[in-house]
Amino acid sequence: MNRSAFPTRLRSSTRAVASLRLEPALLAVTAAALAAGGAAWLAGEEGLADLLWGLGTLAAIPPAVGWVLAALRHGRAGVDLIAVLALGGTLAVHEYLAGALIALMLATGRTLEAAAQRRASHDLRSLLEHAPRSARRRTPAGVATVPLAEVAVGDLLVVGPGEVVPVDGRVEGAMANLDESVLTGESLNVERAAGGTVRSGVVNAGGAFELRATATEQDSTYAGIVRLARQAGAESAPVVRLADRYAAWFLPLSLAVAGLAWLLSGSPVRAVAVLVVATPCPLLLAAPVAIVSGISRASRLGVVMRDGGALENLGRARTLLLDKTGTLTRGRPRVLDVVAAPGWQPAEVLRLAASLDQYSPHVLAEAIVDTAHERKLVLSVPSDVTEEPGRGASGAVDGHRVCVGRFDTSDACPSWTRAVDNRALLDGAAVAWLTVDGCPAGAVLLRDPLRHDAPRTLRHLRAAGIERLLMLTGDRTEPAREVGAILGLDDVRAGLDPAGKVAVVQAERERAVTVMVGDGVNDAPALAAADIGVAMGARGSTASSEAADIVLTTDRVDRLADAVFIAVRARRIAVQSALGGMVMSLAAMAAAAFGLLAPALGALLQEAIDVAVILNALRALRVDQAARPTLTPAAEALIHRFASEHDDLQDVLEAVHGAADHLSDSPGPQALAAVEEAHRLLTERLLPHEYAEEHQLYPALAPALGGPEATATMSRAHTEIERLSRRIATHLRLAHAQGALSPGQLDDLRSCLYGLHTVLRLHFTQEEESYFSLAQ
Repeated sequence: MNRSAFPTRLRSSTRAVASLRLEPALLAVTAAALAAGGAAWLAGEEGLADLLWGLGTLAAIPPAVGWVLAALRHGRAGVDLIAVLALGGTLAVHEYLAGALIALMLATGRTLEAAAQRRASHDLRSLLEHAPRSARRRTPAGVATVPLAEVAVGDLLVVGPGEVVPVDGRVEGAMANLDESVLTGESLNVERAAGGTVRSGVVNAGGAFELRATATEQDSTYAGIVRLARQAGAESAPVVRLADRYAAWFLPLSLAVAGLAWLLSGSPVRAVAVLVVATPCPLLLAAPVAIVSGISRASRLGVVMRDGGALENLGRARTLLLDKTGTLTRGRPRVLDVVAAPGWQPAEVLRLAASLDQYSPHVLAEAIVDTAHERKLVLSVPSDVTEEPGRGASGAVDGHRVCVGRFDTSDACPSWTRAVDNRALLDGAAVAWLTVDGCPAGAVLLRDPLRHDAPRTLRHLRAAGIERLLMLTGDRTEPAREVGAILGLDDVRAGLDPAGKVAVVQAERERAVTVMVGDGVNDAPALAAADIGVAMGARGSTASSEAADIVLTTDRVDRLADAVFIAVRARRIAVQSALGGMVMSLAAMAAAAFGLLAPALGALLQEAIDVAVILNALRALRVDQAARPTLTPAAEALIHRFASEHDDLQDVLEAVHGAADHLSDSPGPQALAAVEEAHRLLTERLLPHEYAEEHQLYPALAPALGGPEATATMSRAHTEIERLSRRIATHLRLAHAQGALSPGQLDDLRSCLYGLHTVLRLHFTQEEESYFSLAQ
């Protein structure tokens, strides 16, 4: 793979590091010169004081000239040009104190801006680290390791377990089980049969397989991703600082006033005085203070911004594009439902599957084991465990031969297995089948669920000024559109590869300032192409973090909405401070032009203006309570408690749904027993949970949410849950009095159970989205 494109980004990174060292040094020198000169002046050594102040002024001129030249190379004259003119003017007319003050202002502003920059490079180093550098090629003499550049189209390669596929190709012989998350972002593995195409960069998640190369290294998919990321980053327009935009008109106006004052009065001192008070300290100091304050405020929430330009742009953004997996969803599969065969209980199905899967590294196995632990199931220790890549695991559990994984649901299988297949298709779920002694005993359905905080986040983003929300994903259209419908997105683009995502980002950038949020290597080019790239850095790839302007260090997408609120507020305060300071500077310029202000006095007046605008800019550090309700520690503890109970109560929901299914299949003694078990779980576990929520959680949340009316809808759901539970209890009393369920009861009882299951799922989801997502 060609790695020669690094120098450009490396030079940029080196310049950034050098800049981070220059500004603090300049600040230290100018501050020391001003302080030492002040001490000499107080001691009566005016000549020494002027010398020290002059040296401080001279120290600021070379870096300031360098900054001006750098700005001019990009076609703009920034605020630093006025500072250079003022520094030179004070030396020319021997106003050394004024020069030292301006030097300190310039150094302070630049240091504040440099402090906002992260130690991060745009070179996407991890993309290259992930890329393979060699391949194992099969030859008549055996298997030989060769440099990747020597692989030719038609070569037969061997890809071992856990290895990265080196080049694009076709599967030869055995089926390949692949982790394609690097390219698509999807967490579930895929299988490629003989003849199936495989793209470079994906990971072999199964056994070794042979690959017939169909492309060279340079023409393969992964090399294209690296090129896309570099090209997208290179084509991104440099951020124009807020201060420089205002300097575009303030600079010529200041020069015009200074020149006119000199021309009309004949005194160069008046021109220098005008330049001194025209030194755009509100731009050099106030705007960076507000921006850095906003960055500091965001960092406390786990939102790290690369520089002030990222925050400024985020405050102007109107379009947001989000990757699906790991951004809107959790990025890891979770158990959606457990289906048991007749004669089996869902809890036992899950327990046996998790017992066997304890020894499996598969992502689905991990989800099954985690769910069993959440439900406090006691797992057995399996023995004689084997795992066949792409098929699943098998072993002995509690004296039975147990298998978890794939299962051929042909026409000869029970009808309930076909119902599971249909459910998986409708829900976009993966299925892990459980067989015990060769017979199907149940199935575990798994899906990558939405983040609890996603709906709230998107509502807050719209409230913060985001007008257009889109989802980009490499997933299939059906599950992607379901997520889009749930979240109320403006558009959904599915089946996209990295190049497709970049194309969408570039098209959206033509409409408005655009933010792209992602977490995988496949998102890195799109993040680099957007005006603002946001990486989910808590679990995302290093490549996406390095390509991004903003990194969320916590695994909470709702922090992005907080960051947008902070950015909008900080930018508004920066504009207020800059404009207010410039208005005061203009008044001082008029006074200086008429000879009412000497340069040194003008510099002191400018300091007073600085204090005023900086104090205003520091308001960006304050918390905006409108963005997020403030919870007491007790309320947060209750949220965590009830969120954990929601996980524990999933088996109750399954029992309610399973009892309804039993009534549909065969309304006999087994169905009655299932209803009785569901009612027992409702009475002993679920209803006490709902009662505690009503009388403990909701009162604790009410102050933060604006009063008890905020939880009234949820309280109404509690009432409906209790009503349906009482109705089920009445049916059971009638059945016991009659000795069995009567035909006249079946329809209503079945409706009660299915209805209760639906209400509970909706109620749990609403609480998780609206309340539980508030906790840290």
